[in-house]
Amino acid sequence: MLTLQGKHINLRALEPEDLSFIHEIENDESIWEISNTITPYSKYLIKQYLDHAHKDIYEVKQLRLVICNKDQDAIGMIDVFDFDYKNRRAGIGILVKDTANRQKGHGKEALQLLTNYCFKHLDLHQLYCNISEDNTASLALFKSQGFKEIGLKKDWNYLDGHFKNEYLFQLINTDVH
Repeated sequence: MLTLQGKHINLRALEPEDLSFIHEIENDESIWEISNTITPYSKYLIKQYLDHAHKDIYEVKQLRLVICNKDQDAIGMIDVFDFDYKNRRAGIGILVKDTANRQKGHGKEALQLLTNYCFKHLDLHQLYCNISEDNTASLALFKSQGFKEIGLKKDWNYLDGHFKNEYLFQLINTDVH
C-alpha cells in the first residue's frame, strides 16, 4: 500500500473504508466545477471504482490518494491524472474537503509530497494543472510550489450561465532529461 509521509499529513492509497468520504466529495455540487462533474455518483459506482483502485498507474493512467491529518482522518484527496509515461507528464488535482482544514498548509504539504513522488519514483519530466481564474487559493498554492502559468484558456468552462477562463500551469523537473 502506498503511503507518503509528511510532517503534518500523509498521503495514502484508497481503501474500501473511504467509500462514504469519496461519495460526499463526488456529490458536493459546490466543488463540481473543479472536477468537471455535472451528475451525482452512486455509492455503487464509487464502490466499483474502489474495487479497481489498486490497479497500476501505468494501466489506468490515474493515481488517487487520500490526504490524512496527523490523527489519520481523511481531509482531502490528491490525484495524478492523464498519466502519460511516453511523454513523461501528468496532471495534478487537489482538494481539501472542509473549509476548516484549508489554509493550514495541508494542501501545500500534500502537493510537495506528490510532486516529489512523481519526479523521483514515476520519473516524470513535467506536471501540469488547470485552475479556474477565480480559484485564488489554488492559484496561490501552485505558484508557491514553483508551477508557472503558461497559458490562459479563454471561455473554457461554462458555469451558471457564464463562461469562465482557466489557467494552465506547468512544473518542469529540471533534474530529468
